[in-house]
Amino acid sequence: MTLTRSWVTSANSAKTPFPLNNLPYGVFSINDGARRLGVAIGDQILDVVQTADQLPVDQGVLTDPRGWNGLMDLGSDSWSSFRAALVTLLKDGATEHPDALVPQAGAQMHMPFAVSEYTDFYAGKHHATNVGTMFRGAENALPPNWLHIPIGYNGRASSVVVSGTDIQRPWGQLKGPNEDTPRWGPSQRFDIELEMGAIVGHPSNGPISVDQADANIFGYVLLNDWSARDIQAWEYQPLGPFQAKATATSISPWIVTKEALDPFRCATPAREKDLLPHLRDTGPMLYDVALSVSLNGETIAHTNYNEMYYSAAQQLAHHTTSGCPMRVGDLLGSGTISGPEKENRGSLLELSWGGKEPMTLASGATRSFIEDGDTLALHGAAKGDGYQIGFGDCTGTLLPAAKDPFAQ
Repeated sequence: MTLTRSWVTSANSAKTPFPLNNLPYGVFSINDGARRLGVAIGDQILDVVQTADQLPVDQGVLTDPRGWNGLMDLGSDSWSSFRAALVTLLKDGATEHPDALVPQAGAQMHMPFAVSEYTDFYAGKHHATNVGTMFRGAENALPPNWLHIPIGYNGRASSVVVSGTDIQRPWGQLKGPNEDTPRWGPSQRFDIELEMGAIVGHPSNGPISVDQADANIFGYVLLNDWSARDIQAWEYQPLGPFQAKATATSISPWIVTKEALDPFRCATPAREKDLLPHLRDTGPMLYDVALSVSLNGETIAHTNYNEMYYSAAQQLAHHTTSGCPMRVGDLLGSGTISGPEKENRGSLLELSWGGKEPMTLASGATRSFIEDGDTLALHGAAKGDGYQIGFGDCTGTLLPAAKDPFAQ
């Protein structure tokens, strides 16, 4: 597929993340502070309420205080017809509506949808192998179940925040000088995880197939699972992450629809063991999305979403096998996306190999984990012929720990 041209001139550049081929959904405000639903097009935002008479949904959908949940509620046929109407509205040669456009540069972005529940997976093989090797040795890096199911845990929907939200260094129980005695203090090994987030747009009330799971996904965001590694090291046995992952999870401001990503579908990596029939691949359900991480503006890692061992559809299908109901607005984190080489690692834990191999930045400074004042950003785009499909950066700045909340 090639670039589809728009009457919005800035959307016709190969460099913009938001050509007419994309049309991602966000929530924005400008000087009056009122939150509005918008669609990114070039360096502009289409205020959809201003063109409501040309869009095939009720006004209430376009003014839903939750964000884009109202469109999700309508089902996949409506998702497709709504996007088709946007293409017709914005394509080159259509009647222009410049008064409906707002410059992105002057807009404040907000959460694009209301998160119902949040599940984070551990489904990147390179990441799982790296972490397992650090803590259990190469021969025991992957647990026996890892090649058969996408492992995950239930996170906190209340902690999900939009890109640009500052993150405060958390306090917690940390392992003390003796193996069985903790101490209380701010996390000293605070980290990121480069992930993609899949948004469930259609509910289910029992087990669903991989194909149905794929059909139920509304769209995707970049996702940063902020992680306090030292809190995690003390708490995670035997039931896994808890407070180490509850500080915040940042997502990019724009929901890129599954339809926009369809030209970039690709297969999962070769299987080492056959999956059980209900989880087997039925077609290409991953996406070729180039990803990178920057620290204070300097790129420190790059990888691709196609490195994931399990697709979002497989993760969602597995999530339903117990009969677990899935809701509109459920968010599924992919797990850290790392590749085979050191520069492809999607966390500082891996990049510094647990702090044993600190990174040297262009400034000469070194990092093992995030320091106060550091800004971390995730970037991602699927690259087409003369265009790209971007998500908007997913950024956050780490603030110093607050005063001890339990100090007398």
